[in-house]
Amino acid sequence: MIVAVASGKGGTGKTTVSASLATVWDRPLVAVDLDVEEPNLHLFLRPELGEPEEVGMEVPVADEDRCTGCRACVDLCQFKAIVLMGEHLLTFPEMCHGCGGCLAVCPEGALSPGTRVLGWLEQGTAGPAGFLMGRLRVGEAMSPPLMRAAKARLDAMLAASSADAVIDAPPGVSCPALNAVMDADVILLVTEPTPFGFYDFRLAHQAFAPLRKPMGVVVNRAGIGDESVQDYCAEHGLPLLAEIPYSRDVAEAYARGRVVANLGPDQAARFAGLRDSLRRLRQEAAHA
Repeated sequence: MIVAVASGKGGTGKTTVSASLATVWDRPLVAVDLDVEEPNLHLFLRPELGEPEEVGMEVPVADEDRCTGCRACVDLCQFKAIVLMGEHLLTFPEMCHGCGGCLAVCPEGALSPGTRVLGWLEQGTAGPAGFLMGRLRVGEAMSPPLMRAAKARLDAMLAASSADAVIDAPPGVSCPALNAVMDADVILLVTEPTPFGFYDFRLAHQAFAPLRKPMGVVVNRAGIGDESVQDYCAEHGLPLLAEIPYSRDVAEAYARGRVVANLGPDQAARFAGLRDSLRRLRQEAAHA
């Protein structure tokens, strides 16, 4: 079972929920941070990590001696990663999306495959759980290829251990967020009862609904706003699986890098109940 913990915006408590679920999970588990632009799950779970593994993407390297100026590669590239300036063929690896089309259409073999570093994968253990995270290179704009490498590694880890996975997904509803949740068995949306929180929560539900995956909702900082999220869930048949009351203790725990589920029996029971609800949601969807 793969659970993707997602949110329509940053700062709703997605990582708080991910870390707490990983802590109370009572089966073999891999905790995964796919928020590769700003990974922070490790700050709470404090894993023991091995050496970072570099992940690259194929980009073209130009050989001007073989280029005849036919412009086939230039005309093909929609991202202007290849430019012919007079007789000089120039490539801009930072703008390349790695489709490989330029290599295929060049009739003279003037382009050869090179590599651009995207970032790193880091793997280890966090207590009894496995741990995996991606870390995007500073200044790199292409996060989905690194995320796909992380998901391929996760598949191998799950196959080797028959474990479940809890994925801390990137916030928002753009390509990275969709990439993170598309292979999950259950999507858990974390939101807060504020106007901004509700607006972005609604966008997230609308963006992920076409994937036709079971979805549940957690309301964090419950009690500080209104009932818009609860009303929306009732209207659209979204199960509200847990509410985390607004609490100074929770805020202080987060600021100190502590796992909320470890604050006491009440919090442990809350996240254990959320864990069990996610399993029931998955089972109900499988038998629907």
